Amino acid sequence: MELNIDDSISISEVKRDFLKEERSSTTHHMKKPKPLKKGDTIGLIGPASPTPAREVEWSVKKIEELGFNVVVGESCYATHGYLSGKDQLRADDVNGMFKDKAIDGIWCIRGGYGTPRILDMIEYESILENPKVFIGYSDITALHIAINQRCNLVTFHGPMVSTDFIYNLDDFTYKSLIENLMEAKPLGLITNPNDVDIKTLVPGKCQGEIIGGNLSLLACTTGTPYEVDTKGKILFIEEVDEEPYRIDRMLTQLKLSGKLDDAEGFILGQWTNCIAEKPEKSLTLMEVLSEIISPLGKPTIYNVMAGHCSPALTLPFGVSAKLDADNKKLFIEESATQN
Repeated sequence: MELNIDDSISISEVKRDFLKEERSSTTHHMKKPKPLKKGDTIGLIGPASPTPAREVEWSVKKIEELGFNVVVGESCYATHGYLSGKDQLRADDVNGMFKDKAIDGIWCIRGGYGTPRILDMIEYESILENPKVFIGYSDITALHIAINQRCNLVTFHGPMVSTDFIYNLDDFTYKSLIENLMEAKPLGLITNPNDVDIKTLVPGKCQGEIIGGNLSLLACTTGTPYEVDTKGKILFIEEVDEEPYRIDRMLTQLKLSGKLDDAEGFILGQWTNCIAEKPEKSLTLMEVLSEIISPLGKPTIYNVMAGHCSPALTLPFGVSAKLDADNKKLFIEESATQN
């Protein structure tokens, strides 16, 4: 049988559409971890970039001050260039903490870069059998998506110890985290700190599970087996230290790959220090967001205090939410943990 180029393209498209349809039509029941309680044991891991030894010690003390015991993974002390140890070591820490029955929750010490390199080494079947609280953000986005989709496990986009807790743990950030992790009830209305307004980019209302995270990671995993599935979901996006043209490029990648079209709506978090070096030769961040996201006509709120910011909300990934962009409100309708 001979194939011309047009035939191969059409077969490729059919295969891609079939896989997309298969993913979206698969019904799944999200597993929820047990809520944490005082006296529980936290496994501290470094799946991304390295942490100075003194900050590891401070991180342990801070978690103990919150009322938990701590087991420190080897990756927290390891260094391999810009990574917190070699890939296998970091993957072993993730796998080991999930397998260890004495560990009640897993907390990433920091982000940076590195989690995409270990996605193929994670033992997802083991996570399925040992669901527990998993917390982090930024580079940890890649692990959130993989665990959420492969294990149907609710995870938490929340602050990390060495970058958010040891220097300045404010009451708002602490309260949001604790409500997510230690109270087995729906969060209800999600509100910013009092002096910060949530705003509407595109009006409308929608419903779906929240998924997403850092834009760089959402973009770099697109086209891989670990890409985010946004079908029927509300997509949360945040970023730090990227110029508007880079934001444009990554959002455009998500748009061209169908990820933005598939989503029901958008929650735009903080875009910290995402400003142009030469503003006179650049679009503003809001222009980029307006030109790429607004034409989709999907309910969108922005200026939500989640991401690389302080104070910061913790958001559960994988639980049902209602987005009312008309009234600038987000409701989490189900508990992220269960006894």
